[in-house]
Amino acid sequence: MTQYVYRFGGGMDADGAPSDKTEARNLLGGKGANLAEMANIGLPVPPGFTISTEMCTRYYAEGGQYPDSVRDEVAQGVAHIESVTGKKFGDPADPLLVSVRSGARASMPGMMDTVLNLGLNDETVEGLARTSGDERFAWDSYRRFIQMYSDVVLELDHDAFEEALEIIKEDNGFFTDTEMESQHWKALVSEYKDLVVKLWGKPFPQDVNDQLWGAVSAVFGSWQAERAKVYRRLNDIPSEWGTAVNVQAMVFGNMGETSATGVAFTRNPSTGESLYYGEWLINAQGEDVVAGIRTPQYLSKAAREEANAKPLSMEEAMPETYKELAAVFDLLERHYRDMQDIEFTVERGKLWMLQTRNGKRTAKAALKIAVDMAHDGLISEEEAVLRVDPMALDQLLHPTLDPEAKRDVLTTGLPASPGAASGLIVFDSDTAERRTEMGDDVILVRVETSPEDIHGMHAAKGILTARGGMTSHAAVVARGMGRPCVSGAGTISINNETKVMKVGDRELREGDMLTIDGSNGQVMVGRVATIQPELVGDFGVLMVWADKVRRLGVRTNAETPLDCQVARDFGAEGIGLCRTEHMFFDSSRITAVRQMILAPDEKGRRTALAKLLPEQRDDFRQIFEVMVGLPVTIRLLDPPLHEFLPHHQSEFEEVAKAADVGVETLKQRANELHEFNPMLGHRGCRLGVTYPEIYEMQARAIFEAACEVAEKSGEAPIPEVMIPLVATARELQLMKDVVDRMAKEVFAEKGREIEYLVGTMIELPRAALMAGEIAEHGEFFSFGTNDLTQTTLGVSRDDAGRFLTQYVDKGIFPRDPFVSLDIEGVGQLIEIAAERGRAARPGIKLGICGEHGGDPASIAFCEKTGLDYVSASPYRVPIARLAAAQAALSKAD
Repeated sequence: MTQYVYRFGGGMDADGAPSDKTEARNLLGGKGANLAEMANIGLPVPPGFTISTEMCTRYYAEGGQYPDSVRDEVAQGVAHIESVTGKKFGDPADPLLVSVRSGARASMPGMMDTVLNLGLNDETVEGLARTSGDERFAWDSYRRFIQMYSDVVLELDHDAFEEALEIIKEDNGFFTDTEMESQHWKALVSEYKDLVVKLWGKPFPQDVNDQLWGAVSAVFGSWQAERAKVYRRLNDIPSEWGTAVNVQAMVFGNMGETSATGVAFTRNPSTGESLYYGEWLINAQGEDVVAGIRTPQYLSKAAREEANAKPLSMEEAMPETYKELAAVFDLLERHYRDMQDIEFTVERGKLWMLQTRNGKRTAKAALKIAVDMAHDGLISEEEAVLRVDPMALDQLLHPTLDPEAKRDVLTTGLPASPGAASGLIVFDSDTAERRTEMGDDVILVRVETSPEDIHGMHAAKGILTARGGMTSHAAVVARGMGRPCVSGAGTISINNETKVMKVGDRELREGDMLTIDGSNGQVMVGRVATIQPELVGDFGVLMVWADKVRRLGVRTNAETPLDCQVARDFGAEGIGLCRTEHMFFDSSRITAVRQMILAPDEKGRRTALAKLLPEQRDDFRQIFEVMVGLPVTIRLLDPPLHEFLPHHQSEFEEVAKAADVGVETLKQRANELHEFNPMLGHRGCRLGVTYPEIYEMQARAIFEAACEVAEKSGEAPIPEVMIPLVATARELQLMKDVVDRMAKEVFAEKGREIEYLVGTMIELPRAALMAGEIAEHGEFFSFGTNDLTQTTLGVSRDDAGRFLTQYVDKGIFPRDPFVSLDIEGVGQLIEIAAERGRAARPGIKLGICGEHGGDPASIAFCEKTGLDYVSASPYRVPIARLAAAQAALSKAD
């Protein structure tokens, strides 16, 4: 019989769980595995049990039902907690209370459900009051439980309960929850129970076992909540993993002035500094900290003094417990060999550990922590390379605010996630998503964020909250996403109905421009100028380590001197794709391009091409000067000609004047060039076959520019002339003949020869299948995965946004195939082409130049397939370098 429940704490050993850490995490989820491990190394962990991820999978497969064996195992798990604590579940005299929490194998902070104080009812609350000697605490815990259970399990209106709480506080003149006494909590419990009857139609559940199974099902159910699905999609977490459920004896941070709760990191998750970082609250429970219900206090004295805050830090208010906690921090970081994110509770002076996990961190912090730990000997250089998420480097490539720029500072909050952003104010996540789709940059402004805001936080350039601390939901999620965030800006008043935010007598409305600086907490009116980042220090060190182990070359997709220089500064080893059509859209030459396209014969085209030759030669000269000594792959003209055609009367008149022909003649010619499906029409090498003079001009410009740069610099670039959209070997043969003939002519004229290659872009399924024949003429293949994905899947990239999200959610594709390579389908074609191409031409150069060249999962496939290089956009070159190193290390394992 399959075991689904695994106990921990109270001296319990592994209880049948795998000894391998990865297997344990997969089975028990990250939280469950770490709770068991902390208990096994002797840390104070409340006893509990974990219902495995395998049960989650079965739960969904069997329509939300549980086998009798699991109910028996859960009963044994409850008995285990009872035996350790000496309390009984549902006992009116001395009740056991438990928490029910989620825990997937990958951390998903705030995305799934939690229920605390479970086991309270009208009878057990009286027992809790007697055994604790604190009636206020008991009734506070009961109202918390009703409110949380009604929200999470019964799915009742959360705001209705919040409103009832606010009303009773206002009626009594209270500002904070801590001012409420037992009689106030009793009255609120009565109000809450009436609300449940009103909204649910039935009384609040009193049977503790019904409460438990309701909470377990709610946690399993939250795996498929919309916010969880969005988070998984954003972070490439497979839906089939499922979540575990952790049931654990409650410990209470709300039992008076000697009790507290907190969240801490063993290092600063924003900067990576080796300083304890966290927040705590006296007389509170965990959700008060992470949900931003109360603005918490600083953990250490130094942090409090730096922030100029008045409430005492934990180090000052509870020095002995803080000292014990600091020792636990050091132990856990050494044990897990990584920065830890820890939740703890102090119950009447006793410290309890409720969670540890590898902490979410910014890219800057990830770099510093990895490099520092390697320097300290805690991990190796190779492990340091594997510790940094390549996509997180994107955070470091964003601009920061210019320190010299004028700032109209509205207020200052907590610097929750570094970076700076400007955008239009929006007050809800749906609007943030909608405005972003319209092309606007937005700042999401909320009183506090909740997991339901995940899609708006992803859409926004930055997040601003009036409540919450450095470890609130907004802060943790923003850091994980790389979004700037300012939290706890308490002077801001937000009216969601009128879409207005106020600070003092200043008022801003939805759509007004706002700037936030997540590095210092400043909130500024208007847009503030930015400066480009400098990637030095830890970044440079890690890149050196990465390049030591990297096998794949990394090039860039670029066609302007500026982009080429940026990419070379980021470590690009050449250009993998230079799109020449982008050069043709320049305002100084578009008329000549249109004259060439609309010309009725070869003579007219050659007349127009003669005007373009010096311009095109200068384009290539500038690129070659930046990339001197490195390979430069130049794709000859690819898009259908209609993209360059005039649309307005004034544009036709301009071309008519340049070509000395009538406007109506040009319009007739434009109609003749119209195509019903231009993506599969007269484009790519088909242009070169029908109008070889176009490719002649481009090839001549390439070789003349290369010879000029070689003469001036003494070092020649290495042009790689790429023929696009080839489907047959004969097409490539014809176009290679054109390029070779131009090279021969130019070399004779210049009196020098330079090394060059002629190859093709593999972007059609037929080309991949016929790669052996094509390789007889092509000296390199570059896989154009953008079009190869379109032509293989039969899906238009420009139109797929309407349905691809649903395809990913329903498991048809594991992820967007235009973002991460479809390895099963498109990948198989690449493998076939690589194998057949190498068989026909040993040593043929193979690369990838679509957008997938900057995607870590796609790069891992390229490493496995043995390609020679990947090519990415300039700002993704560092990402590709690190991902290529990680792929090499993973392959070696």
